[in-house]
Amino acid sequence: MPTQQWITCARYNAWANSRLYASVAALPADAFHAEAGAFFGGLCGTLNHLLAADRIWMRRFTGEGDAPDRLDAILFEDLADLAAARAAEDRRILAFAENLTPDDLLGKIRYRRVTSPEAVEQPLASALLHFFNHQTHHRGQAHALVTRFGGRSAGPVLDLLVFEQEPGAAQPA
Repeated sequence: MPTQQWITCARYNAWANSRLYASVAALPADAFHAEAGAFFGGLCGTLNHLLAADRIWMRRFTGEGDAPDRLDAILFEDLADLAAARAAEDRRILAFAENLTPDDLLGKIRYRRVTSPEAVEQPLASALLHFFNHQTHHRGQAHALVTRFGGRSAGPVLDLLVFEQEPGAAQPA
């Protein structure tokens, strides 16, 4: 995938997260902490998992930044604090994507998984594909929780095609 494709993925990721967080903020206050039976519990657990996983992957990609040692880490109990950290991480992801080179994409990364001690080596492009797909997967779970707590109209449209139709959304700044 050319480097511009990863920039588009990063821009879409930030756009979708912003829309999702706005929808969560519009829910009744108790919805954010409500247990909902999702894989990571509810909205608080799911959105924290996304941030935790992104920080883990970004540390793998760059060798920098804080990375929790648990996939279920609750980094922020407060939605506003979590939203600010999410926006900052999305800016970090975009900056990383904007600096990728074709040679980077041909390279490999090495790391140890959080859930097991064995070393892993994989192509960077494959890891990036997983990284952005993981976001979409869990954003979908959070979206389902938003509609559970707020009704069908509470869930934002998160389609990539809608993002791409917004003026300038997919274009470099």
